[in-house]
Formats: sequence, structure tokens, C-alpha cells
Amino acid sequence: MTSPRTLNVGLIGGGGGAFFAHPHQKAIHFDGTRRVVAAALRSRPEAAIEDAANWAYPIKGYASFDEMIDAQKDLPETERLDYVVVVTPNHAHFKPSLKAIRAGIPVFCEKPLTLNHAEAKELASAVEKSKVPFAVAHTYLGHWSTRLARHIVRSGLIGDVRWVDSAYIQGWLAGKTEETGVQQAEWRTDPKKSGASNCGGDIGTHALMQLRYITGLEIAKLSARLEVFVEGRSLDDHFTSYCELSNGAKALVRASQICIGHKNDMSIEVNGSLGTLVWRQEDAEAVKVMLPGQPDRVYWRGEVAANDGFLGDLPDDLMGQPKLPSGHVEGFHDALARLHRDFEVDVRAYLAGEAFTCDGSKYANVEDGRIGLAFIEAAVASSAQDGGWAELD
Repeated sequence: MTSPRTLNVGLIGGGGGAFFAHPHQKAIHFDGTRRVVAAALRSRPEAAIEDAANWAYPIKGYASFDEMIDAQKDLPETERLDYVVVVTPNHAHFKPSLKAIRAGIPVFCEKPLTLNHAEAKELASAVEKSKVPFAVAHTYLGHWSTRLARHIVRSGLIGDVRWVDSAYIQGWLAGKTEETGVQQAEWRTDPKKSGASNCGGDIGTHALMQLRYITGLEIAKLSARLEVFVEGRSLDDHFTSYCELSNGAKALVRASQICIGHKNDMSIEVNGSLGTLVWRQEDAEAVKVMLPGQPDRVYWRGEVAANDGFLGDLPDDLMGQPKLPSGHVEGFHDALARLHRDFEVDVRAYLAGEAFTCDGSKYANVEDGRIGLAFIEAAVASSAQDGGWAELD
């Protein structure tokens, strides 16, 4: 069999020393079946061209995302972009994503999906109309252990879900970081660029996505507090929501960026009627299961076997996923690469005119992104009412 044509990928945003473009471009090149060939890296045209010229390897630079997307129709089919990756600040997700969708180009967009829920609904409607693959970059869904946790909980192995604590705790904004020239802090704490919530939108949506992905449950209503601990800051740096889930269970979805000593401490604990499951992002090689009257079970990636007295049969698509042998630690780049790998499957099907799923089972889709913004909208409304209950749209 001949090797498939390498997919052409374009970056939108990511210039000027922005952090997240580089994990994406590493993840894109992970398998040798995808490559970054073009980019519109900055909002200022001259800076966009200059940054592209200084990229680590040769790419075609464009002055704007409009120019890059418009140029595709005049290129030979094998040179056109097969998908674009949007890595701009939150306020600049909507327009390039919408333009790409309308041009029939699949999109892999950073989260949160858009600046607000109204934009998210419009984008979700456009995806439904155009039928193009769309992914939202909730990186931690790409950890193999996250997918094992999903199988354990959704298979009922720990019983009915009663209580979930999903958290994402950091400490990098414990001081006035936005006044020290840190670009990532400057835009995240600016309501015009970040939206109605900094902490909740930035990392609280990750905690929400992890809860929804692993348990299969939705937030029915919530009582939230968006708090500011650093004096003079416009947006929340601490986010807490008490939630009622779609099965009647309760949950905390919480996040903080002012907890000194915490780095990228994302975790989820699911308490069921038969047992408890624990997963931590900073120790993502393992899933811990606690059952009554038994020693705790720790399932290590690469060392999981079916029918061990707790696990039954395991899905072929889970066990067959490419992964490093046990003891060779997988991390952030591996997780992001797994999302791009799964997205590639749907993009290739789309390009071939074949059916594709894009159903949220392997990566977050546009509806997951919309729900994230509905969650933030409800949390902001609740907090404005001193924690009064708010329902999700």
C-alpha cells in the first residue's frame, strides 16, 4: 500500500512568542502524516509575514487569516490546506473559525471556543450546516488514561455516579503577573480579549470537559462564585461552582490561578455507588480505583489487561491506540498529538467524501465548545446573584 498524502495544516495565530502554537506544531508533526505548511501568525500584517519568515522551518506566511483562507481556492488541490489550527486569544477564535468553516476547511480551535455563548451558538450552527470536522483543543482528553477512566465510569464499574470533584488549580496569577510583560497573562485578564471569565473560561472549562467526557453527564444547574483575589484585576482568578448533574448527582467544578505552589494541577474524583475513581493530570500515567474492602487498584498505562477481576472486556479501539510502552512516560505533547491523530481520521474521511463521526468520543467537538460557553454564561449569571441557581442553555 502507498503511504497517504501528508495533510497540509495552517496556523492562525501563534506568533510573537505565544506559547500554544508550538505544542500544536509538535503534535501535528508527531506521526509524519501531517505538517504545518502555512500560517497567519499575527494580527498585524507586517509582523505576521516577518514571524513566518523566521519560523523554525519553511512555511508560507500570510498577512492575515482572510488572505490565507481566500488563497486556497486558487491552489492545486494537493497544496490546499486540509485543516487549520486556531491558536489566537479567545476574542479572535470566532471570525477565523467561521470563515474556514464557510470555506469548507476543517478547524481545530483552542478553547474556550469563542468569546461568549452567542458566538459559540452561531459557530455551532455553521458547523452543523456545513458538515465539516471541528475539534476543540481540550488537550487532556488525549491522555490514554483519561480514556480508560471514561470506559470504567461509563461502563458502570464503579456504580451510579453520586458525586464528582473536578478541579484545575494553578498559582501563576497569584501576583499581578499581567503587569510584568507576560503576554499570556495580559490578554487573559483583559475582558475584551478573554470574555466574561478569566479563570473559569481558561481552565474551569477544562475541568468541566473532563467531568462531561469521563462521566457522560451534563450540568443541569449550578451555583457559582467568580472571585478576584489580586487587587485591581478585572476578571476572576478563582472560580467555584456547585452543580447538579443530569442524573441527579452533585459535583464541584472549580478552578484557581492564585494557589501558590500549584502548577498544572488538574484532577477529577468520581464517587460512585460501588467505588471511587481518581485521575490526576500531573500523574497521567495512572488511574486509581478504590473499592470497598479491597486494596486500591492502580491501572498504569501500558499495563492494563482485560478481565482482571474488576475490568471486563476492554474496547479494541481503546487497547489498540498507539502509545509508548509502559515506563516510557507520555505527557502533554503525546496527549495533544493523540487528538490531532484522531482528528486526522475524520478530516481524511471528509476529504474523501466519506462518513465521519466527530461525535466527541475521541476529541471535543463544536457542541462541547458551545456547552463550555453556556457553562460560563450561567456561572457569571449565578455569581452576579450571590450564588443563586442558574440553568444552562
